[in-house]
Amino acid sequence: MKPNPKQVPLDFDPVAEVARLKAQTKFLRKRNYSQRKSALDNYHGEIIQLLRNGSTATEVHRWLRELEVTISLSTVTRWIKKHG
Repeated sequence: MKPNPKQVPLDFDPVAEVARLKAQTKFLRKRNYSQRKSALDNYHGEIIQLLRNGSTATEVHRWLRELEVTISLSTVTRWIKKHG
């Protein structure tokens, strides 16, 4: 048995419907410029302490891998430039 499709209302206004659809499209396409949280943000304090005690980005990366954080060295380096 096929489901019944929705019925178009008798007072259908195509101009209002197009305006509603365009507003919906504008909302859906709106970009979110909020900063995404990095996986490294969970270890912010520890990374800063490692860096202040003479650790390099490669050593921080190795330390994170020991904690089973899957992240690339370039991401660690970028994060350090931004936050360190």
